Amino acid sequence: MRITREPYGTTSDGQPVEAFILESTGGIRVTLINYGATIAAVEVPDRAGVQADVVLGFDDLAGYQSEANPYFGATCGRFANRIARGRFTLGGTEYTLACNDGPNSLHGGLVGFDKQVWAAMIVDSTVKMSLTSPDGDEGYPGTLRVEICFGLDEAGALRIDYQAESDQPTVLNLTNHSYFNLAGGGSILDHIACINADRYTVVDDRAIPTGELHSVAGNAMDLLSPIPIRRNITAVQGGGYDHNYCLNRSTAEALVLAAKVVEPVSGRSLECWTTEPGVQFYTGNFLHDIPGKRGARYNAHAGFCLETQHYPDSPNQPSFPSTVLAPGEAYRQACIYTFGVEG
Repeated sequence: MRITREPYGTTSDGQPVEAFILESTGGIRVTLINYGATIAAVEVPDRAGVQADVVLGFDDLAGYQSEANPYFGATCGRFANRIARGRFTLGGTEYTLACNDGPNSLHGGLVGFDKQVWAAMIVDSTVKMSLTSPDGDEGYPGTLRVEICFGLDEAGALRIDYQAESDQPTVLNLTNHSYFNLAGGGSILDHIACINADRYTVVDDRAIPTGELHSVAGNAMDLLSPIPIRRNITAVQGGGYDHNYCLNRSTAEALVLAAKVVEPVSGRSLECWTTEPGVQFYTGNFLHDIPGKRGARYNAHAGFCLETQHYPDSPNQPSFPSTVLAPGEAYRQACIYTFGVEG
């Protein structure tokens, strides 16, 4: 596996950004940029050996900095997904966050980790990116230090290892927000999806959990067996999948297979493995005429996301797995996206 680095441009406030290209002998090529610790491209062969970029994004840094960017490929934090009313209480103190999704806080707030330039270096066969988030950043308590290592192996597995520590009690929930399209373009509705979850978090009309975990059995949320994404999508609340699935697991910290998706025409497949309790399955319902790579225009269902994470609004839901990080504790999680070909 080979890693190269090259300039990627300069942010609007004058900070240089670099690209890191990871290439495997199996023909997979991943491009990372340290703006937002972002996966900017993943080039994968199909069953005939034809390469395609299977993640949505932009041609240049200006696109990633634009208001049109719906977190393409970015690292989301401090808290991925939503926190209701932009508030939570920890240790008897109520904290007020920046709200950027109506009355709620989404993916870390107005200037989350996705909009910052991370320090980056090549360490052995990985790219390590690091960021320090100061006490009070977007309303969150504690000075938080985060490191993410990206590695690509010869079997086509892109591994993301996260670790963090804080000097005060805080809450933390990190994820990668890549939008995948295994066909390399068009719609993802004919992709075949399977998610290893018996339950999902019920949400209200603002996508905030009610606290109830509902069985997928007998309803449109059931993806335990592989089916085309289009089959039940119109019956899903909100006009498409944008829900947290509670993964089936027997060991809290072990990697489990969260999901598998196959594009039947090209044969490209994606497996998603995680140590996290949940995966947010999102089918790009709100994409609308976004100017993307090589002249593409991204509209609804142009990509799907498998955001491995804790449940939404966990700081306000005491029955959910805890997202509290205390001083002296180490936050660790891993996510693996494995690309392959079937048939």
